[in-house]
Parts: sequence; structure tokens; C-alpha cells
Amino acid sequence: MSAQYYEGIGRRKAASARVRLFPGGTGNVVVNEKDGEDYFDRYGDLEMIMEPLRSIGQEKSYNISVHVNGGGISGQRDAVRLGVARALLKIDPDLRPTLKDGDFLTRDPRVKERKKPGLKRARKAPTYTKR
Repeated sequence: MSAQYYEGIGRRKAASARVRLFPGGTGNVVVNEKDGEDYFDRYGDLEMIMEPLRSIGQEKSYNISVHVNGGGISGQRDAVRLGVARALLKIDPDLRPTLKDGDFLTRDPRVKERKKPGLKRARKAPTYTKR
């Protein structure tokens, strides 16, 4: 890959992704040194990652390199998508309205709620027994 790249950081739940966009590419995606289709093998995951590029009409213009860790599959997928959108902003700040309309720049703040003492999970209480 070429030396010039644009980087964006994306986070979601417990996942964190460092995304690098290399201009002049062919749409190749590499995630943690694996092919994108091998890493995100669920149906539709790779398409969701490419949505910010598709919204500006440059799906095959960049090669994407990603280092992602933490969280599960869907959290990592959403973190990569946010990282791609943020990297696109570094390439061209005039893309902000287009990416904002597609809701690609919003970091989803929902995270797992902590377990409370005396409960089984965050809100599930032990079964009440009268006798």
C-alpha cells in the first residue's frame, strides 16, 4: 500500500478501531491482517462498513486497512464504520453534510450497564419466594 493515508478512530460499545484510507485503491479491505470478507463474514457487515464511501460515490477509490480490538462482531463493525467516516472527513471536510445526513458521524453512546449488588444482572432480581 502507498505511504500516504488518512486515519480515523471509531469506537462502539467495547470495540475500538483504527482505520486507514489509502487513496487510489481498488476498494480492498484488510482487517487485522485478514481479508475483510474473512474477518466480517456475516451477511451485510462489509456492506455496512462501506456505506460512508457509497454515500459519497467513492466505494472503489480507497483501500482500507483496519486494526480493531475489543467488543464483539457488531460493535467492531460499527466502530470501523465510524472510523471510515471520520477518515473521509480528514480527506475532504466538505463531505460533512453528506456524512451527517447518512448518520455516519454519530458515535453510538450505548454501552453495557453494570451489574448491581444483590441482583443477578444489571436489573434482573432474584426470584421472589414467599415460603
